[in-house]
Amino acid sequence: MMEWTDRHWRRFVRHITRHTLLYTEMVHANAVLKGNVEKLLEFDPAEHPVALQLGGAEPAVLGQAARVAEDFGYDEVNLNVGCPSDRVQAGRFGACLMAEPELVAECFAAMRAAVSIPVTVKTRIGIDDCDDYEFAHRFVDIVAAAGCETFIIHARKAWLKGLSPKENREIPPLRYDIAARLKHDFPQLEMLLNGGVKTLDAVEQQLEVFDGVMIGREAYHNPWMLAEADRRIFGSDAPLKSREEVLEEYLPYMQRELARGTPLRSMTRHMLGLYQGLPGARRWRRTLSEGVAAGGGIELLEEMLREREAA
Repeated sequence: MMEWTDRHWRRFVRHITRHTLLYTEMVHANAVLKGNVEKLLEFDPAEHPVALQLGGAEPAVLGQAARVAEDFGYDEVNLNVGCPSDRVQAGRFGACLMAEPELVAECFAAMRAAVSIPVTVKTRIGIDDCDDYEFAHRFVDIVAAAGCETFIIHARKAWLKGLSPKENREIPPLRYDIAARLKHDFPQLEMLLNGGVKTLDAVEQQLEVFDGVMIGREAYHNPWMLAEADRRIFGSDAPLKSREEVLEEYLPYMQRELARGTPLRSMTRHMLGLYQGLPGARRWRRTLSEGVAAGGGIELLEEMLREREAA
């Protein structure tokens, strides 16, 4: 979800669902320690609960980065061992680390020792030809022995060579059976399913087996799929808001960010899918994209909101 689940998207979607745990983009641990940490880790308090996702392969560095995350106020820090991109592999982190479960265990242990907030691991079920159940079982067993109690399982293996990250989300088949077998064989562990879940009906179905479900791109392209999550998944009795009410609530945040010098497009690009599946959705996307590109400001959003309310 690089360049997708940034702080503006998280702030926007928080008006749709109050209780869903939100994850940041993956940030390399070295960048946390040596880069512009304020820019990388800044988030609005309204985003809680929110987890920082870290990448890296050096236990000491990851431990320090996790401590920074806790100091910033994150509710969880997650170690990503599932990203298959060439750039990530070149840095020796992400999915290629599944071949080194002992190193992943060391990384986790260093992070766990550094903080008091939860530390979790996101992984795949295998890599390349290492895709049998025994490989996945051994990985989880070794990392769990280091103290990891929560795994987010992307139920596809990753091809480290020959497929793009997009293809790695589509071509390797989903193997919910392997993820479910891991949950069965490690009942003491909290396991969340990731991959291919696109509706709250499907979420509820998977919650009969797993402890939670992570939704990625579907939640980005169709954020309104989360509108009933607080009621159906978390038991909230808060009234369901309309899309227009969400926009009205988001406008003051946008105005504050514009005053700080944030480009309007950095926020509006996350709103393109708000009316996904409804009449007028294409016009909404086109008007928003073209209007902002032509120099339209916050008044463009206010006018579009009035049109939606009138409709």
